[in-house]
Amino acid sequence: MESLYHAGFENDSQVEIKWVESEDLTDQAACKEAFADVDGIIVPGGFGDRGIEGMIQAAQYARENHVPYFGICLGMQMACIEFARDVCGLEDCNSAEVDANCKNNIIDLMADQADVEDMGGTQRLGLYPCKLKQGTRTAAAYDNQDVIQERHRHRYEFNNDYREILSNKGLTFAGTSPDNRLVEVVEITDHKFFVAAQYHPEFLSRPQRPEGLFAEFVKSAAEK
Repeated sequence: MESLYHAGFENDSQVEIKWVESEDLTDQAACKEAFADVDGIIVPGGFGDRGIEGMIQAAQYARENHVPYFGICLGMQMACIEFARDVCGLEDCNSAEVDANCKNNIIDLMADQADVEDMGGTQRLGLYPCKLKQGTRTAAAYDNQDVIQERHRHRYEFNNDYREILSNKGLTFAGTSPDNRLVEVVEITDHKFFVAAQYHPEFLSRPQRPEGLFAEFVKSAAEK
Protein backbone atom coordinates (compact mmCIF):
# COMPACT_ATOMS: atom_id res chain seq x y z
CA MET A 1 0.00 0.00 0.00
CA GLU A 2 2.74 2.43 0.96
CA SER A 3 4.61 1.75 -2.28
CA LEU A 4 1.52 2.68 -4.28
CA TYR A 5 1.24 5.92 -2.34
CA HIS A 6 4.94 6.63 -2.98
CA ALA A 7 4.36 6.13 -6.70
CA GLY A 8 1.40 8.49 -6.49
CA PHE A 9 3.60 11.23 -5.04
CA GLU A 10 5.98 10.78 -7.97
CA ASN A 11 3.14 11.11 -10.48
CA ASP A 12 1.28 13.97 -8.77
CA SER A 13 -1.61 11.59 -8.22
CA GLN A 14 -3.62 10.62 -5.18
CA VAL A 15 -3.83 6.84 -5.17
CA GLU A 16 -7.08 5.31 -3.97
CA ILE A 17 -6.91 1.59 -3.22
CA LYS A 18 -9.90 -0.69 -3.67
CA TRP A 19 -9.45 -4.13 -2.11
CA VAL A 20 -10.97 -7.04 -4.02
CA GLU A 21 -11.44 -10.54 -2.63
CA SER A 22 -10.05 -12.83 -5.30
CA GLU A 23 -12.30 -15.70 -4.25
CA ASP A 24 -15.22 -13.61 -5.54
CA LEU A 25 -13.73 -13.40 -9.04
CA THR A 26 -15.31 -16.56 -10.34
CA ASP A 27 -15.53 -15.49 -14.00
CA GLN A 28 -14.99 -12.55 -16.33
CA ALA A 29 -18.43 -11.13 -15.55
CA ALA A 30 -17.47 -10.93 -11.88
CA CYS A 31 -14.21 -9.22 -12.87
CA LYS A 32 -16.06 -6.69 -15.00
CA GLU A 33 -18.23 -5.77 -12.05
CA ALA A 34 -15.35 -5.66 -9.55
CA PHE A 35 -13.02 -3.63 -11.77
CA ALA A 36 -15.53 -1.30 -13.42
CA ASP A 37 -14.29 1.68 -11.43
CA VAL A 38 -10.54 0.96 -11.25
CA ASP A 39 -7.68 2.25 -13.42
CA GLY A 40 -5.20 -0.52 -12.67
CA ILE A 41 -5.03 -3.99 -11.15
CA ILE A 42 -2.27 -5.22 -8.87
CA VAL A 43 -1.99 -8.83 -7.68
CA PRO A 44 0.50 -8.96 -4.82
CA GLY A 45 2.52 -11.80 -3.31
CA GLY A 46 1.23 -14.66 -1.25
CA PHE A 47 1.38 -18.38 -0.56
CA GLY A 48 -1.02 -21.29 -0.80
CA ASP A 49 -3.97 -21.99 -3.07
CA ARG A 50 -6.74 -19.78 -1.67
CA GLY A 51 -8.16 -17.46 -4.29
CA ILE A 52 -5.63 -18.17 -7.02
CA GLU A 53 -8.23 -18.92 -9.68
CA GLY A 54 -9.66 -15.47 -9.05
CA MET A 55 -6.18 -13.97 -9.42
CA ILE A 56 -5.89 -15.74 -12.77
CA GLN A 57 -9.27 -14.30 -13.79
CA ALA A 58 -8.02 -10.83 -12.81
CA ALA A 59 -4.90 -11.22 -14.96
CA GLN A 60 -7.02 -12.31 -17.90
CA TYR A 61 -9.37 -9.35 -17.47
CA ALA A 62 -6.45 -6.90 -17.35
CA ARG A 63 -4.78 -8.46 -20.38
CA GLU A 64 -7.88 -8.61 -22.55
CA ASN A 65 -9.23 -5.18 -21.59
CA HIS A 66 -5.89 -3.32 -21.63
CA VAL A 67 -6.14 -2.38 -17.98
CA PRO A 68 -2.69 -1.75 -16.43
CA TYR A 69 -1.63 -4.88 -14.57
CA PHE A 70 1.16 -5.29 -12.04
CA GLY A 71 1.91 -8.72 -10.62
CA ILE A 72 4.26 -9.31 -7.69
CA CYS A 73 5.69 -12.76 -6.86
CA LEU A 74 2.51 -14.88 -6.78
CA GLY A 75 0.88 -12.26 -9.01
CA MET A 76 3.65 -12.86 -11.56
CA GLN A 77 3.15 -16.61 -11.40
CA MET A 78 -0.62 -16.33 -11.87
CA ALA A 79 -0.11 -14.05 -14.90
CA CYS A 80 2.15 -16.69 -16.47
CA ILE A 81 -0.40 -19.43 -15.83
CA GLU A 82 -3.20 -17.33 -17.31
CA PHE A 83 -1.13 -16.60 -20.41
CA ALA A 84 -0.25 -20.29 -20.81
CA ARG A 85 -3.88 -21.33 -20.48
CA ASP A 86 -5.67 -18.70 -22.53
CA VAL A 87 -3.11 -17.57 -25.08
CA CYS A 88 -1.00 -20.71 -25.54
CA GLY A 89 -3.88 -23.14 -25.09
CA LEU A 90 -2.06 -25.36 -22.61
CA GLU A 91 -4.54 -27.56 -20.77
CA ASP A 92 -4.25 -28.73 -17.16
CA CYS A 93 -1.89 -25.84 -16.48
CA ASN A 94 -1.07 -24.69 -12.97
CA SER A 95 1.62 -24.17 -10.35
CA ALA A 96 3.19 -27.20 -8.70
CA GLU A 97 2.64 -25.40 -5.39
CA VAL A 98 -1.10 -25.79 -5.93
CA ASP A 99 -1.29 -28.99 -7.99
CA ALA A 100 1.86 -31.08 -8.02
CA ASN A 101 0.27 -33.52 -10.48
CA CYS A 102 -0.84 -31.04 -13.13
CA LYS A 103 0.21 -31.83 -16.70
CA ASN A 104 1.79 -28.43 -17.37
CA ASN A 105 3.47 -27.05 -14.25
CA ILE A 106 4.30 -23.57 -15.51
CA ILE A 107 5.52 -22.73 -12.01
CA ASP A 108 7.67 -25.34 -10.31
CA LEU A 109 10.29 -25.89 -7.65
CA MET A 110 13.82 -24.96 -8.53
CA ALA A 111 15.64 -28.00 -9.89
CA ASP A 112 18.04 -28.14 -6.94
CA GLN A 113 15.09 -28.37 -4.52
CA ALA A 114 13.13 -31.09 -6.29
CA ASP A 115 14.23 -33.80 -3.86
CA VAL A 116 14.20 -31.72 -0.68
CA GLU A 117 11.70 -33.10 1.84
CA ASP A 118 12.13 -30.57 4.66
CA MET A 119 11.35 -27.26 2.93
CA GLY A 120 12.03 -25.04 5.95
CA GLY A 121 14.59 -22.33 5.21
CA THR A 122 14.84 -23.16 1.50
CA GLN A 123 13.23 -20.05 0.04
CA ARG A 124 15.10 -17.72 -2.26
CA LEU A 125 15.49 -14.82 0.15
CA GLY A 126 17.23 -11.48 0.00
CA LEU A 127 18.95 -9.43 -2.67
CA TYR A 128 19.59 -10.95 -6.10
CA PRO A 129 20.72 -9.39 -9.39
CA CYS A 130 18.34 -9.14 -12.33
CA LYS A 131 19.57 -8.55 -15.88
CA LEU A 132 17.11 -6.46 -17.87
CA LYS A 133 16.22 -6.83 -21.53
CA GLN A 134 16.69 -3.50 -23.24
CA GLY A 135 13.76 -2.06 -25.17
CA THR A 136 11.19 -3.36 -22.68
CA ARG A 137 8.80 -1.47 -20.44
CA THR A 138 10.65 -2.95 -17.49
CA ALA A 139 14.05 -1.64 -18.56
CA ALA A 140 12.55 1.81 -19.16
CA ALA A 141 11.12 1.78 -15.63
CA TYR A 142 14.67 1.39 -14.31
CA ASP A 143 16.21 4.07 -16.56
CA ASN A 144 17.52 1.39 -18.93
CA GLN A 145 20.00 -0.04 -16.47
CA ASP A 146 21.55 -3.35 -17.50
CA VAL A 147 21.39 -4.97 -14.06
CA ILE A 148 19.32 -4.12 -10.99
CA GLN A 149 19.29 -5.59 -7.49
CA GLU A 150 15.94 -6.58 -5.97
CA ARG A 151 14.81 -8.51 -2.91
CA HIS A 152 13.10 -11.89 -3.01
CA ARG A 153 10.94 -14.10 -0.85
CA HIS A 154 9.68 -17.19 -2.64
CA ARG A 155 10.35 -20.86 -3.32
CA TYR A 156 8.73 -21.65 -6.67
CA GLU A 157 10.06 -20.38 -9.99
CA PHE A 158 8.96 -20.12 -13.61
CA ASN A 159 9.54 -23.45 -15.35
CA ASN A 160 12.03 -22.82 -18.16
CA ASP A 161 10.60 -25.72 -20.17
CA TYR A 162 7.81 -23.32 -21.16
CA ARG A 163 9.84 -20.23 -21.88
CA GLU A 164 9.96 -20.73 -25.66
CA ILE A 165 6.26 -21.60 -25.91
CA LEU A 166 5.11 -18.46 -24.09
CA SER A 167 7.68 -16.27 -25.81
CA ASN A 168 6.46 -17.36 -29.25
CA LYS A 169 2.96 -16.25 -28.28
CA GLY A 170 4.02 -12.77 -27.22
CA LEU A 171 5.13 -12.91 -23.59
CA THR A 172 8.40 -11.02 -23.14
CA PHE A 173 10.92 -12.24 -20.60
CA ALA A 174 12.10 -8.79 -19.60
CA GLY A 175 14.34 -9.75 -16.70
CA THR A 176 16.33 -12.84 -15.79
CA SER A 177 19.15 -13.82 -13.50
CA PRO A 178 22.51 -12.86 -15.05
CA ASP A 179 23.11 -16.51 -15.98
CA ASN A 180 19.66 -16.62 -17.67
CA ARG A 181 18.61 -19.51 -15.43
CA LEU A 182 15.82 -17.82 -13.46
CA VAL A 183 12.97 -15.70 -14.82
CA GLU A 184 12.60 -12.46 -12.86
CA VAL A 185 10.21 -10.29 -14.90
CA VAL A 186 7.66 -10.94 -17.64
CA GLU A 187 5.68 -8.39 -19.61
CA ILE A 188 3.43 -7.94 -22.60
CA THR A 189 5.31 -5.17 -24.32
CA ASP A 190 2.49 -3.96 -26.61
CA HIS A 191 0.03 -3.73 -23.69
CA LYS A 192 -0.63 -0.39 -21.99
CA PHE A 193 1.17 -1.80 -18.93
CA PHE A 194 1.31 -5.50 -18.18
CA VAL A 195 4.38 -6.27 -16.08
CA ALA A 196 4.91 -8.93 -13.43
CA ALA A 197 7.99 -9.49 -11.28
CA GLN A 198 9.08 -12.52 -9.29
CA TYR A 199 10.83 -10.28 -6.75
CA HIS A 200 9.22 -7.91 -4.24
CA PRO A 201 9.80 -4.34 -5.48
CA GLU A 202 7.87 -2.87 -2.54
CA PHE A 203 10.79 -3.72 -0.25
CA LEU A 204 12.90 -0.99 -1.87
CA SER A 205 10.27 1.72 -2.24
CA ARG A 206 10.63 4.97 -0.27
CA PRO A 207 8.42 8.11 -0.10
CA GLN A 208 10.93 10.25 -2.00
CA ARG A 209 12.32 7.38 -4.10
CA PRO A 210 9.48 5.19 -5.42
CA GLU A 211 10.42 1.85 -6.89
CA GLY A 212 10.54 1.91 -10.69
CA LEU A 213 7.79 -0.57 -11.53
CA PHE A 214 5.42 0.95 -8.98
CA ALA A 215 6.02 4.40 -10.46
CA GLU A 216 5.35 3.23 -14.01
CA PHE A 217 2.28 1.24 -12.99
CA VAL A 218 0.69 4.23 -11.28
CA LYS A 219 1.67 6.46 -14.20
CA SER A 220 -0.13 4.14 -16.63
CA ALA A 221 -3.16 3.91 -14.34
CA ALA A 222 -3.31 7.70 -14.00
CA GLU A 223 -3.19 8.11 -17.78
CA LYS A 224 -6.03 5.63 -18.15
